Amino acid sequence: MKDIFLVTPPFTQLNTPYPATAYLKGFFNTKGISSFQMDLGIEVILALFKRESLQDIFDFAYENETIVSENAQRIYALKEDYLKTINPIIAFVQGKNQSFSRQICSPNFLPQASRFDQVDDMETAFGLMGFQDKAKHLATLYLEDISDFIIECVDENFGFSRYAERLGRSASSFDELHTKLQEEPTYIDEISLKILDQKLKDIQPKLFCLSVPFPGNLYCAFRCAQFVKVNYPEIKIVMGGGFPNTELRSLTDVRVFDFVDYITLDDGELPLERLWQHLLDPTAECELKRTFICENGEVVYVNNSLQKDYKQDDLGTPDYSDLLLDQYISVIEIANPMHSLWSDGRWNKLTMAHGCYWGKCTFCDGSLDYIKTFDPLSAVSLVDRMEELIAQTGETGFHFVDEAAPPALMKALAIEIIKRKLSLTWWTNIRFEKSFTRDMCELLKASGCIAVSGGLEVASDRMLELINKGTTVEQVARVAHNLTEAGVMVHAYLMYGFPTQTVQETVDSLEMVRQLFELGIIQSAFWHQFALTAHSPIGLAPEKYGLKPIYEAIRFANNDIQFKDKTGIKHDKFSFGLKKSLYNYMHDIGFDLPLQEWFDFKIPKTTIKRGFIRNCLQVEEAFITKPSAKIIWLGGFPLVSSYTKSKRGVTREIFEMTFHSKTETIDVSMDKEQGEWWLDQLDRLSINEEEVFTFASLKESYEEQFENFELFWYSKPINVLRENGLLVL
Repeated sequence: MKDIFLVTPPFTQLNTPYPATAYLKGFFNTKGISSFQMDLGIEVILALFKRESLQDIFDFAYENETIVSENAQRIYALKEDYLKTINPIIAFVQGKNQSFSRQICSPNFLPQASRFDQVDDMETAFGLMGFQDKAKHLATLYLEDISDFIIECVDENFGFSRYAERLGRSASSFDELHTKLQEEPTYIDEISLKILDQKLKDIQPKLFCLSVPFPGNLYCAFRCAQFVKVNYPEIKIVMGGGFPNTELRSLTDVRVFDFVDYITLDDGELPLERLWQHLLDPTAECELKRTFICENGEVVYVNNSLQKDYKQDDLGTPDYSDLLLDQYISVIEIANPMHSLWSDGRWNKLTMAHGCYWGKCTFCDGSLDYIKTFDPLSAVSLVDRMEELIAQTGETGFHFVDEAAPPALMKALAIEIIKRKLSLTWWTNIRFEKSFTRDMCELLKASGCIAVSGGLEVASDRMLELINKGTTVEQVARVAHNLTEAGVMVHAYLMYGFPTQTVQETVDSLEMVRQLFELGIIQSAFWHQFALTAHSPIGLAPEKYGLKPIYEAIRFANNDIQFKDKTGIKHDKFSFGLKKSLYNYMHDIGFDLPLQEWFDFKIPKTTIKRGFIRNCLQVEEAFITKPSAKIIWLGGFPLVSSYTKSKRGVTREIFEMTFHSKTETIDVSMDKEQGEWWLDQLDRLSINEEEVFTFASLKESYEEQFENFELFWYSKPINVLRENGLLVL
């Protein structure tokens, strides 16, 4: 038995659990409240994609005469091949039986339907020796073919990372979802509820918590809640998570409470703790935090607890126990290295800081708690949690799921990781701040940072100012260059159709993106069309941005707002061309083609000069080092020798230091006195030392023995070391 049962309903990710329940379980551990968590989505996928279930699917489709399309007929005709291969394919994408990759890559092994039509040049995508990734990509296409069959012949709402998403998107009314829930459970529902029922019998919780992060989880969440209401009426049901936090803040439809007892908003720790205390003693005065309830036939919002939300430091380490960590599925949906991070590999998810330290972007939900309340952890606490999670999960990969990771905290985190001599991998989301200098990026890479994603958005300085992004295209280009040079992959979020954006600005943005890819300073990107959300600065004052909102009566969800743009431009017509060009640029194709080639309608010529981004990169950075800058040496201790050198009758004793990096040998020579002083400083500048040296303190130490530190600092030997692990931060 457990007090609380935490469930993520189908479906989110195949490769790693959505972290909300792990965060909550970690918090409950600090309060002595017993809990059990389950990712119902991965359990349903594993139950669905096995030989016995696949046989049932083929039989169901045949008996119901739903095999209509040519593609479905082909899959059914090859059913014996699918039945023969499904179990070993699932084992392979779970990381087992890796030698199977060569079999998968061999011709005529996997049955192939329409998804394989996109396989043109696998060698270009994965290389001649990339058997594991190539096999994983082929296995992904194979599974997507089966998914297409399920959607067409068994359950139209199925999707690997979502289910019945349409019912949750901008559902201002509960009517359609409510009607759907009155129907008989679908094939996928039956599997989900059977698994859930067994867990409920085993756990016997008092409180059933549904974490609903996305619209594609909403239908299944209500279906699960409906099942619990009917079959386990003694269990109280609460819903929370990203979807309620953004979409259900204006909830008035009382029918929702036929399925759940409570809906909580924003951070779930304190609302659930207050709710749990209330359930333990229903006779005490009801003090709840940000919780919707049904009272006297009406929806009532209760927020009468005076207790303040917990700081991030007090929430405990996320706890991934109970989850099937060794059974998640790694897939590669497209041959793109950055996108594979989202779908390939098991990641421990953590947050450096709650909220966004910038919080000013006009399209973002800045009025909501998850953006506006900024609360960072310390680097020491973060690395403590990382070590705890490595011990618990056996995984050394971390995805920091911040809105935008604070650069100062990233720097402190990197230093702490290196100090503890940890070997791990991490990636996160950033803003393209000036703080990401060449040396900062080298530090991040040395600590295990492999990739960052960030918002370039509209790639136009006028538009970036209107967004209040706090960056320029030049700044983004230089930061992306610094990251790429350090070996950190860069993914850019791109936007089109922002209020007042002209056709010319859309074309110019595409030219900026073309140049960024051509120079190789970003490796991945994704275009999305601007959406007006209720809780953003634009959503709160749309007329100010030239938009005419089309409001609907809200009784259920309220987030996306339909609108008319006063420019009258139909931005959605750019969608295909922008995405097609981007796909080619990501594969190093089409840089010499005119932009008109990507569109089937006339567009104006770009006004951006051909070498604009290249010129941005040639602007020299400030030559002067700030006195407060931290000086850190990442390298090891050198081998030392000395010799004498005579020139024009003057003999000098030369101090030679030989440094061995992981890939090369670096020789540096100085006068003996300076060399001995510098050797002593290197030991003190080591990142492993507790005391951090600044440029000013290093200068002071030098000038106790010598003159003109700047002449020494900008000399050739120091410049060589600056290229090989001597960082100014």
